[in-house]
Amino acid sequence: MRSTQKYTLEDPVFFKQQMLGWAQQYREVVWLDSNGYNQQYTSYDAVLAVDAFTSVITDYYKAFEDLAAYRRVTADWIFGYLSYDLKNDTENLTSGNFDGLGFADLFFFQPKKLFLLKGDELEMLYLPLCDDEIGDDFLAISQWKPQQAPPISKPLSIKQRISKEEYLKKADKMLSHIYRGDIYEANFCMEFYAEDAELHPLDTYMRLNTISEPPFAVFLKNYKHYLLSASPERYLRKEGNKIISQPIKGTARRSENPSEDAQIKRALEADDKERSENIMIVDLVRNDLSHTAEKQSVKVEELCGAYTFKQVHHLISTVSSVVHEDCVAEEVLRTTFPMGSMTGAPKISAMEIIENLEETKRGLYSGAVGYFTPNGDFDFNVVIRSILYNELNRYVSFSVGSAITVEATPEKEYEECLLKAGAMYRVLNNNL
Repeated sequence: MRSTQKYTLEDPVFFKQQMLGWAQQYREVVWLDSNGYNQQYTSYDAVLAVDAFTSVITDYYKAFEDLAAYRRVTADWIFGYLSYDLKNDTENLTSGNFDGLGFADLFFFQPKKLFLLKGDELEMLYLPLCDDEIGDDFLAISQWKPQQAPPISKPLSIKQRISKEEYLKKADKMLSHIYRGDIYEANFCMEFYAEDAELHPLDTYMRLNTISEPPFAVFLKNYKHYLLSASPERYLRKEGNKIISQPIKGTARRSENPSEDAQIKRALEADDKERSENIMIVDLVRNDLSHTAEKQSVKVEELCGAYTFKQVHHLISTVSSVVHEDCVAEEVLRTTFPMGSMTGAPKISAMEIIENLEETKRGLYSGAVGYFTPNGDFDFNVVIRSILYNELNRYVSFSVGSAITVEATPEKEYEECLLKAGAMYRVLNNNL
């Protein structure tokens, strides 16, 4: 049972910055920030979990079973991630591509200290072994001040794992699989990376978040492993017996000219190719959710809605279901993971082809970060628009991808990848 204390904040926006800065003293940190984005399904504006009391870290083998057992034992809030390569637990698949990051396949922890922010109300939930620190910690956070001259990471020598020429050839191979009927759609990704890299994770995250301000931003720290994420996409949310999935497929650039920008957004809504990408994934999500859903409860609440973010416009659909009363939370995740927006359709064939054509193990990229509540509800994002950093081996990585369908043009798909890479590339090169 956690001790609870509530506070009313004078400046919630600045206090968020203070919380995240104060949290850097801990070995384990998960920070989730909605950045004030207006969305239908949400519980908090921001959440901070720090300092592991217990944790589970494992490879893909029986990972969902291990997670379910860990959640039963803790019966508490837990925070962490599912890597893309948990596909090898759900299906007879492998991951043999290069891995420069070395993140574990699954990591969750039970935080000693938890902060829930909604509007100007802050709730602090501490385990009994440290509940006498609540008042002192609130005062310490309130007094935390940003560095006068925040550390700026030196520009990095960023390389592409797949050259443009190679990308175009591989995209053509992906299209040949589509023409042959092996798949209808696949999300094909490529990695950008830097070696011998020195990065200031907090400063890098703050700058990435500032230029994107997405609804599913994450700062995750597990000792020397960091995820700095500006994700706009939700993977899966559970509210009681309701499941919500919100896949993104369909992307268009922004314009500084309001009239042109509105025209670009309208064109995206009407684009047959972009809509077909989204609709195919919606069908996949409907099928995935049906494995745990009550009969006839799977619904498409919104199809191909156009949403605007600071960097791009996106088409987002919302699919929901009602799960069986005896269905455990991990089963919903296991039967829908990895998310369709990052794989393709049919999912297993798409993942096999992806593995053959991509050159990097995806790891946490294309995975999910989020939390479970004590009653088994959960909320997870999709790890995209993200920088990953292993401080021990000084390796920095970010990946981007696009959906290849029968209507795809390799050159345009490559340009879409560069558009998505823009924010990460600018941040890592201090070019804001």
